[in-house]
Amino acid sequence: MADLIIIGAGPAGMAAAATAARGGAQVVLLDEQPRPGGQIYRNITRNKTELTYLGGDYAKGMELATALDHPNISCRYGSTVWRIDDGPRVTFDQNGKSSSITAPHVLIATGAQERPTPFPGWTLPGVMPAGAAQILMKTSDLVPRNAVLAGTGPLLYLIASQMIDADNPPLAIVETQTTAMLLKSARHFPRAMLDRHAIFKGVAMLRKIRRAKVRRYVGASAFHAVSDKGRLSFHFKTQGKSHSVACDLVLTHQGVVPSTNLQRAAGLPMEWNPAQACWQPQKDDEGKTPVQGLWVAGDGAGVHGADAARAEGVIVANAILCRLHGLRPEIAPHVNAHALNHRFRARAIRPFLDAAYAPSPEIFSPPDGTVVCRCEEVTAGQVRQAISSGADGLRQVKAETRAGMGPCQGRMCGLTLTHLLSEQTGIPPDEIPALRARSPVKPVTLGALAELEIEE
Repeated sequence: MADLIIIGAGPAGMAAAATAARGGAQVVLLDEQPRPGGQIYRNITRNKTELTYLGGDYAKGMELATALDHPNISCRYGSTVWRIDDGPRVTFDQNGKSSSITAPHVLIATGAQERPTPFPGWTLPGVMPAGAAQILMKTSDLVPRNAVLAGTGPLLYLIASQMIDADNPPLAIVETQTTAMLLKSARHFPRAMLDRHAIFKGVAMLRKIRRAKVRRYVGASAFHAVSDKGRLSFHFKTQGKSHSVACDLVLTHQGVVPSTNLQRAAGLPMEWNPAQACWQPQKDDEGKTPVQGLWVAGDGAGVHGADAARAEGVIVANAILCRLHGLRPEIAPHVNAHALNHRFRARAIRPFLDAAYAPSPEIFSPPDGTVVCRCEEVTAGQVRQAISSGADGLRQVKAETRAGMGPCQGRMCGLTLTHLLSEQTGIPPDEIPALRARSPVKPVTLGALAELEIEE
């Protein structure tokens, strides 16, 4: 029987697994991908140092992945977790067969996802999240060509830098960041300097973009993508002028938010993060949730980046080890002194980034004709009509329009629905209960259900 089940092999999950295993715990590590790494270190064990244009930060994931080679760790890659029950008991699908295992402690480290960015044309072929382009680079060595990067956030600079190093610089970077956002973020800058490495890295990427003579627009708005005979045209406004760029790809990004579907399905209570305008699970400083036996760590518990997630994995694992070995919980902070300091420094830059690269208000209130629920093809106008007809909660909007009823269970539209409901009713987002995800959280075949095996 396992002592700890970890869901997610990103920075937090890998660090937690290695720490718990070295402390004597029997660990089962589950992840959907065929290799460890999560999104930030995706495919690191295959790429190693081959794809040099991905940068030195990507290569740091190799140390974490190598540490998983421990006799106390059972890695089950290609496993899709679709249910968590009391016990806690975790049910997952692997190779078309479902299995159910139990442990006294379960750590959910499912990381973050890109924030949905609905605007006219965002569902067209060739318009895709910037993170999806990174997945193609890391898994297939496919570098975007003739691409426009649009939105806000440091990820745009990172991808632009990687594209430049791969000799395929972007056609343009179109940012929604404004001068007002920069001024608002200035008060957080002294604290951000605790993580000087991240600041200097950002400055270096901006210099590289400038040297490559990539066009850069700021304060952009009114995004609109149009397709004509397979060729994309990206339209936007900045400084009162309309612009259009012909391209093959539009890579959008408005920051990342915690991936909470599995947590919500497990019954974890959610709380609203006003700085990041998203939901995140309730937890204490060690990652313990109000649900017995369930823990959270990494960006799935609140977005702070890979370095903070790595430290948090260590913190949670040591807290679990104290309970497994019958030690007083008060001992954990002393054991975690180094990791707590590392997490504090890694988190120092986050208030600055949240203020400087806040998501554009336009994606919270897209035009009526814009599809907001891609699964059920529900538009913003249909949602507004349902609200004006009396739907005063997300459950009512869901029942009226089917938005959130698709296979993703609101993963790609839940936040947009929350903001639209708040806009139309005047109810603050933190007073709107998050959509409840239901098991199975991910699609599972009847055959896999029929082959369900209970592991003791």
